[in-house]
Amino acid sequence: MKRSRINAINNLVTYGIVIAAYVLCQVLAANGGLSRSLKGQLVPICVYVVMAVSLNLVVGISGELSLGHAGFMSVGAFAGVTAAAWLMTAFSLENEVARLILSMVFGGVVAGVVGVLIGIPVLRLRGDYLAIVTLAFGEIIRNLINCSYINIDVGGALYFGFNKAPQLGQAVLAGPKGTVGVDKIATFTMGFALVLFTLFVILNLVNSRAGRAIMATRDSRIAAESVGINITKYKMMAFVISAALAGMAGALYGLNYSNIVASKFKFDTSILVLVFVVLGGIGNIRGSVIAAALLTILPEMLRAFDDYRMLVYAIVLILVMLATNSVFLAVRMQRVKAWLRRVTGRATKEGEAV
Repeated sequence: MKRSRINAINNLVTYGIVIAAYVLCQVLAANGGLSRSLKGQLVPICVYVVMAVSLNLVVGISGELSLGHAGFMSVGAFAGVTAAAWLMTAFSLENEVARLILSMVFGGVVAGVVGVLIGIPVLRLRGDYLAIVTLAFGEIIRNLINCSYINIDVGGALYFGFNKAPQLGQAVLAGPKGTVGVDKIATFTMGFALVLFTLFVILNLVNSRAGRAIMATRDSRIAAESVGINITKYKMMAFVISAALAGMAGALYGLNYSNIVASKFKFDTSILVLVFVVLGGIGNIRGSVIAAALLTILPEMLRAFDDYRMLVYAIVLILVMLATNSVFLAVRMQRVKAWLRRVTGRATKEGEAV
């Protein structure tokens, strides 16, 4: 009972931080407190928060190192853009919110299916081997998209081509040129809603029976197998959910720009998301949210340093890593956590006494 109460309080704090940040951004935007460049970063911040939280499910909760997360993001991005164009052409769906939601759902479903197809052979591996194979699959996905062409005609019919553009219809995906004529329908509010949805899914999964089984396989594979836990099933569950959420984030990202190309989703993007997870704390969902938001904004905040901007960014990353691994700070954090446990324990006893 006490454990579940602490988890509930921690989850509410995480939701509260996200909601407070959203309200603050809306107030600042309404009063002219946000520059144009920072306004343009609001949707990408939401995208990278979802990416970091979803990757933390695999890396932190499941205990497997995946280096192909950008591949699922790219699948969701191009599937979402195609779905949005098809809904507009075939059904004349002019409601941008409905079109965006359906496109994100479609992007998530397609990315989830790809996650299943990749997870079947990949999740039999462990450690460094799994990391290398997921990296390879991420690059394969990117290169396949780079060679793909999708056209759509006025009736909503889709035409596909590989290494050669179809002769019929108007281009939606033009191979190396990327998407063409995308309606920019992504909004910060929908990004905020996607972040809340992601937190709801991940936090409830972590605190569920399935989540405890996933963490048991992470802590001791042999012990988990000895008590009858299906290792492959729960590893696959975490991997597919993570891929689907990355696909939804990718769809939101793709519909935030008039043009996206496959080269945007290279190995660098997967490493960037992994940096967010590591700096926020492996297995720490709230830390992933904060790290992704701050490190996405940081390059824009450092533009005053001009040519030294990325150098300062790298120094900041090093300092943050040193601080998070400091024994002094770790001891202080343990004391704060112990104090919070005592406070919540007293409140629980007083409530039971009443």
